[in-house]
Amino acid sequence: MASRTALAAAMAAGLTLGAVAPAAADSPYERGPDPTTYSIEASSGPFDIDEERVSSLVYGFGGGTIYYPEDDSQTYGGIVITPGFTASSASYEWLGERLASHGFVAFNIDTNTRLDQPGSRGRQIEAALDYLVEDSDVADLVDEDRLGAVGHSMGGGALAAADARPDLRAIVPITPWHTRDDWGSITVPTMIISAENDVIAPNYTHSEPFYDSLNPNLERSYLERSYLELAGEGRLVPNFPNTLLARNTIAWLKVFVNEDDRYEQFLCPDPQRRRLLRRRLHQHRRHLPLHLERAARGTRVR
Repeated sequence: MASRTALAAAMAAGLTLGAVAPAAADSPYERGPDPTTYSIEASSGPFDIDEERVSSLVYGFGGGTIYYPEDDSQTYGGIVITPGFTASSASYEWLGERLASHGFVAFNIDTNTRLDQPGSRGRQIEAALDYLVEDSDVADLVDEDRLGAVGHSMGGGALAAADARPDLRAIVPITPWHTRDDWGSITVPTMIISAENDVIAPNYTHSEPFYDSLNPNLERSYLERSYLELAGEGRLVPNFPNTLLARNTIAWLKVFVNEDDRYEQFLCPDPQRRRLLRRRLHQHRRHLPLHLERAARGTRVR
């Protein structure tokens, strides 16, 4: 068991010139206390957590560890975290714990082999999501209608999983690598987090064209999407605790998996906070719902 104490999120530079309008009503899926700047920058969230090991003999993926809040009085959104090429779930233990401490059931999986390609990893994400809600020991804690995925590098198979499962609520590919560069069919809110110094999957051949291909779908006037490029960071940025990566990931999942409008303020920080974060972001783009775009009036939208 681990004790967690904080909330994490914040999109960053170039987002807003004014305050975001408060939500009209609380979401029934809000989890945890109201977030603050202090709490979102802490190393852990408000929930005490526990963990459950899943055997590598399970069908469809390579096992892993489920991190979940100890409070069993409510259900939580379920998030699968997928490792990068040659990596194991151990590299992302910190992120699984961080997400769980903020009120998610986080399934940090291993792949069948460390050399699996993105397409296979996407299918393994799907298998892990099914296991989480149907067969895991914590299935009763998971809201099967509120699922998402986070994937690193070839774990960018999260893009493929979102393409195959439009019912996902949100995905966060981190320094994604894939041979396919057109993801215009995706209808799942997508935040791509890249690293300025990634030389394995340079942003101009991977993250940026992936983002640029995310077109509005036919049913809505927009597809919620965001692109962050972390200044001075390299390809292995998610392998170690990183506050900027964590709070952006959590904010995205809170808003789109939980419909928790309290976290919109971190997707559109105030001018002072924006200036502080700008030095840590090499590039930022986004396309968010209309009320957030209006809050960002006067900034560059792409």
